[in-house]
Amino acid sequence: MIAVGIGGGRRSGAAAVVNAGQLAGVCAQERVTRARDAGVNASGVPDEALDLLLQRLGLSRASVDRWLAADGDGDRAPAPVEQVDHHFAHAATAYLTSPFSSAAVVVCDRDAPEVSVWVGDGTVLQRVPWPWQGPGFARVLSRCGAALGLNPADAARRLAALAQLQPSTRDVRVDPLIARTADGLAVAADLQQQIHGLAQAQGGGPVPAALAAALQARVTDLLVELLSEVRTRTGVSQLCLGGSLFHSSAVNTRVKLSGLFSSVFVPPDPGDGGNAVGAALSASATRIDCTSPFLGPAYSPQETKEVLDNCKLQYEWVSEEGAIAAALKGIEQGFLIGWFQGRMEWGPRALGARSILANPQAPYVLENLNRFLKQRESWRGYAVSGLQEAVSTYFDGPDEAPFMECDYRPRDPALFRHVLPAPDAALRVHTVAPDAHPMFRRLLEAVGHSSGLPFLVNTSFNGFHEPIVCSPRDAIRVFYGSGLDLMVLNQFVVRK
Repeated sequence: MIAVGIGGGRRSGAAAVVNAGQLAGVCAQERVTRARDAGVNASGVPDEALDLLLQRLGLSRASVDRWLAADGDGDRAPAPVEQVDHHFAHAATAYLTSPFSSAAVVVCDRDAPEVSVWVGDGTVLQRVPWPWQGPGFARVLSRCGAALGLNPADAARRLAALAQLQPSTRDVRVDPLIARTADGLAVAADLQQQIHGLAQAQGGGPVPAALAAALQARVTDLLVELLSEVRTRTGVSQLCLGGSLFHSSAVNTRVKLSGLFSSVFVPPDPGDGGNAVGAALSASATRIDCTSPFLGPAYSPQETKEVLDNCKLQYEWVSEEGAIAAALKGIEQGFLIGWFQGRMEWGPRALGARSILANPQAPYVLENLNRFLKQRESWRGYAVSGLQEAVSTYFDGPDEAPFMECDYRPRDPALFRHVLPAPDAALRVHTVAPDAHPMFRRLLEAVGHSSGLPFLVNTSFNGFHEPIVCSPRDAIRVFYGSGLDLMVLNQFVVRK
């Protein structure tokens, strides 16, 4: 049986394909259309993403047996579409892609009821009666960010970036502003005015990091209280997390380090786009142990060569070892490197398939990334990828973060001073296990042998205000339209 899942709706459209019980492919609409936050089309389907996936898998729409859409997505599709509850799709994505055969599942999203609790056993998910009224944790964090003057469209993400600058602060008293009730959260009616007053009391300025950290910590404290109740009521020792709240690496870190659960799993994409996966998997109630984050399109050497030749570019074709050697030399020289390998990631993080890489020990790496490449505020930090076995030596944090889903504190900040936006800042870390992306793993090993520090700054391969690249043509355009110095496009090395 072939099932197609549709998720994300009007802002984060995505398609997923399950073939014979296996998750065969996942792709966001924005990656193919190159329009950031692209949703489903008027057809009710992310047509471009779906057709690319099917074509790459050697399938067609005629071969699809079942169409499933999360919470109304796809209701205008030409084929009969089965509707999947939005929160159930989140829970299914989180649980059915986890390594657990049983787990509690908590969904925190901005769609009503905003918080839901589930228990998974085998391939079955059952909702736990859990009354919730009013705003949930994700909405409250967004409101806090907007009250700080951050762009409402991504206020929660920017709040988290600010909070990373002072992640341990408890100096600002915000507890009275947000509290828990028996069935939800109580938020001060004048939240915006009070936050504005606290910002002024902190001296104002463009970067109220201490206040952002305090607000995030308060909301996360209340989440941990809820999770403690979930642990007691369900009696289950493993936890899966779904919903847009868990895009926050700080929130995920706090949950993992709380000790409430023996293991905590966050899928590669816990947000609305990831719902396509839960919708598709629900067709056959299939569990996919340890789902790969690399389920997007891939491009053959011949396809890549044709694009390079069509663009009349000079390039060098090398072995895999040669590609790693070329990237390593560029890293040693302090270059910004476009790294394009194999199948694209299906979550929002670049994990070594569509990445821009840099040397964390290069003196101007943060300025080069923020000012010249990404055109971000100077206080924005970046993630690092490192060999999993080395992370505990250099960082304090959870045991692993295979999808770059957690924050860590450097044990010796001096080693990472060039990539830290503030002396006490936290870094999002991607732990690269032995069974992770093989080429990227080998590159990190080579970097470790060369420098003694097996870590690389890793940010998404994209241009200013656009999605992560999908195809070789996308990568070439970003390479020549940005401050990148070198590109390793599978086994093709392109230099400026």
